[in-house]
Amino acid sequence: MLILTRKLGESIVVDSEIQVTVLEVSDGKVKLGIEAPKSVRIHRKEVYESIREENREALEGPGSLPEGL
Repeated sequence: MLILTRKLGESIVVDSEIQVTVLEVSDGKVKLGIEAPKSVRIHRKEVYESIREENREALEGPGSLPEGL
């Protein structure tokens, strides 16, 4: 894991296409702004994990594939 320290208004760039900027820090929370191409999907981790679990269950569950496939 790469650990970086940024101040309010400072940014990091990921793979030259994604910019993450610290917008606000208050009450122990950090507000981030993310600029990325529309083709890049961005989710909070808990939402991403939920989507991943639902996809896994759909692939493993009964009736996931039509008859004959």
